[in-house]
Amino acid sequence: MSDSGSESVSESGSESVSESGSESGSESGSESVSESGSESGSESGSDTIRALMPSQALSRSIGLVQATAMVVGTIVGASIFVQPSEVSRAVPSLTGMLLVWTTAGALTWFGASVCAELSSAMPRTGGVYVFLREMFSPACGFLWGWAMFWSMHSGIIAAIAMVFGRYAATIVPLSDLGIRLTASAGILVLSAINYVGVRPGSAVQTGLTIAKLAAIAVIVVILFGAGTLHAPAAAGATEPRSFLRALVAGLFAFGGWHMVTYAAEETRDAERTIPRALMLGTALVVVIYLALNAAYLFVLPLDRVLASRHIAFDAMSATAGPAAASAISVLVLISAFGGMSGIVLCGPRVYYAMAEDGLLFSSMGLVHHRFRTPYVAVVAQAIWSSVLVLTGTYGAIVSRVVYTEWIFFGALALGTVRLRRRPGYATAFRAWGFPIAPVIFALVCLAIVSNQIVSDPRESLTGLGLVLVGLPVYYVWSRRTISPRRTSITKVTKNATY
Repeated sequence: MSDSGSESVSESGSESVSESGSESGSESGSESVSESGSESGSESGSDTIRALMPSQALSRSIGLVQATAMVVGTIVGASIFVQPSEVSRAVPSLTGMLLVWTTAGALTWFGASVCAELSSAMPRTGGVYVFLREMFSPACGFLWGWAMFWSMHSGIIAAIAMVFGRYAATIVPLSDLGIRLTASAGILVLSAINYVGVRPGSAVQTGLTIAKLAAIAVIVVILFGAGTLHAPAAAGATEPRSFLRALVAGLFAFGGWHMVTYAAEETRDAERTIPRALMLGTALVVVIYLALNAAYLFVLPLDRVLASRHIAFDAMSATAGPAAASAISVLVLISAFGGMSGIVLCGPRVYYAMAEDGLLFSSMGLVHHRFRTPYVAVVAQAIWSSVLVLTGTYGAIVSRVVYTEWIFFGALALGTVRLRRRPGYATAFRAWGFPIAPVIFALVCLAIVSNQIVSDPRESLTGLGLVLVGLPVYYVWSRRTISPRRTSITKVTKNATY
């Protein structure tokens, strides 16, 4: 899902960024009206347009706390309560497992730092879509958005919703249809909340994240405080291919860190708030994941870790008994719902940005006159995600396509190196380690993609084909009027390294 954008960046069309970092949606809207020649119209007609613009602008309601909660809540879904056993089966040793989680955390942190720099340079709705559009081409951006809607983003919503439904069935018995209906209901409820405003949407996200972190802290304290130490022993040698397979599983558990960039124009002082949220949020998640994995290995024998498919439940059962372990189902419900909340909030902002660029139906760019949300995009995402749940097609689609996002992440890292050479490029945040770190990051992304293709060539190439099918669709759309909002990347803020 990439941003379809223009290589040429207007220096004047977007200089409505004040020194404090906040952007005026109405100012930029007024500029675009005047630049398109509306000044030649009647004065009353022009006044009418200007009067309508503030109500059509997205609402800036997200602060640092909400943005950080979005980063943490989106990353920490349900996979950390299951995925550690996937890692341990590929790398069956204490050293190997901790190395995998540390490496996955470091890669996530660096990827987040790249997005943080780009967000401070281009704090526009659409995030990654905008970055790819401005660094490469509209076609590249379109592919990101194409894959997002039809597979990656909507499919992930459906997958997490199904986790929510399955764990709800452990509390209230449900048939398969009941699980799917419960999953769809979760999607529709969260979509309805985000339909009526980004403020209630981010408030729900923040509340669920706080509850989730409190529960995780309790689990870690119980496991370390009441558990019996089991000195872990290696169950086999670690091979490079196995390490890479484990790393992919670990990175899946860290997925979602980039989504906060999608809502930049609804974030106060976005060019500073989003970088800080990304750095704080990913650092906190790394600490949480290392603590949880260390606790699992502390209380469970390695053979139990390798065999477990509900590792958090098994660890709590071994430490505090079945009654305490049953609370894990409630935690997973909260965690899945919280993760889904952030993803539901973020996705429609990309479709909104694409519509504004003329790459989607114009209705997807409509902003609700009262709630100031991209309501048509919210509804479209909810419908398609629910269809994926009810038809059961989400699993096949996501498993085939999700690895392709690492192609785009690697491109972002290399594109940032190129962007830094552009005259006038200045940001409020600079990622560290350039140019060596982004090259290493891109090579790791290439290794992940190559390993996936080698491991399962048929399914992987099918997924890549599903993404590339977007190219002919793009060229059909590009025959229409494409008018991307130009994003000035020449900032008045001083360079800073966080």
